[in-house]
Amino acid sequence: MQIRKYKAFLTVFFLSLITTGFAASNSSDNEATTEEEPFNASELIFHHIGDSHSFHVYGSDEDHFPKALTVPLPVILWTDNGLVSFLSNEFHHDVDGKVVVEKNGMKFVNLHSKIYQLNEGAIAVDFDEEHHATNAVRPMDFSVTKNVFSMFLSVALILLIFLLSARSYRKSEDNMPSGIGRFMEPIVVFIRDEVAIPNIGENHYKKYMPYLLTLFFFIWINNVIGLIPFFPFSSNLSGNIAFTLTLAVITFVITLFSSKKYYWKHMLWMPGLPVPMKLFLAPIEIIGMFVKPIALMIRLFANITAGHVIVLSLIGLIFIFETFWVAPISVLFTLFISVIEVLVVAIQAYIFTMLSALYFGQALEEEHEH
Repeated sequence: MQIRKYKAFLTVFFLSLITTGFAASNSSDNEATTEEEPFNASELIFHHIGDSHSFHVYGSDEDHFPKALTVPLPVILWTDNGLVSFLSNEFHHDVDGKVVVEKNGMKFVNLHSKIYQLNEGAIAVDFDEEHHATNAVRPMDFSVTKNVFSMFLSVALILLIFLLSARSYRKSEDNMPSGIGRFMEPIVVFIRDEVAIPNIGENHYKKYMPYLLTLFFFIWINNVIGLIPFFPFSSNLSGNIAFTLTLAVITFVITLFSSKKYYWKHMLWMPGLPVPMKLFLAPIEIIGMFVKPIALMIRLFANITAGHVIVLSLIGLIFIFETFWVAPISVLFTLFISVIEVLVVAIQAYIFTMLSALYFGQALEEEHEH
């Protein structure tokens, strides 16, 4: 009984020892021939949570690792000489600007996962003291990066899920869904009864339900995709500030176009207050109108990014301390944070959806007596 009770812990412990021992043996073998560079945790973390032009599945180009397996993505650039496109594997996994790709008489380099075009006559990229390119410019980049591909994948999954759910309703004679429709129905009803109706009101909520459902599932599915560690097409889309900014701007625009006269009257000339107080509060209310979408943007971005950073930091402790005694603690804490992350990805989608519904409800508020 005692063995069964601690079976999970012992399994994690011994797996940690084996994994760390294997890493240590590889490290010692390599130190015998060449001196390794010190482990840079921040570089590793921001490399994994950042966007790139290819999916890295496993391996490395170094001798003591298996050959790297990557999935290239299309690079699409608009330059002064027109459209240029090619696959990212022509850079041979280089992100330091060393490999030059020549297309249509123009030369391109991949520098920190950003594509630069070399100036005419240049054969290699030059750097200043702060490691900025001095003889290259960035063309307009319409490439399909990891985040873009992940976004397309989530859109396809949402369409598939909802089409299958609708099909299960059509096939049902008693209006009782089956399969995936039975799983989706409680979630849709929850968004309707606990998010849309309380915040927007029974008279207006139906018009906003398609957007709120799309918003919730879009954020949730992208968060889940970024959480799966061994999924080859995983990316940190919700940890991209441009992604959260776009969603926040869409909510902000819908709020403005949904607003009624009382919304602006209450903001610019608050009824029931003395005139000096109205003059004092009006600028604050206007600033608050723009702070709301900014808060939406930062909340989602910061929470998702923080989760990934914590997990990678805990794993990095094994290589920072260079001892296998840290491995069991690191693995256990990583497992604990990963379980919390499963809840966080759903909670953040719910919070973003709920606050969007709240802003719509404020804009649609009818005039009433104070």
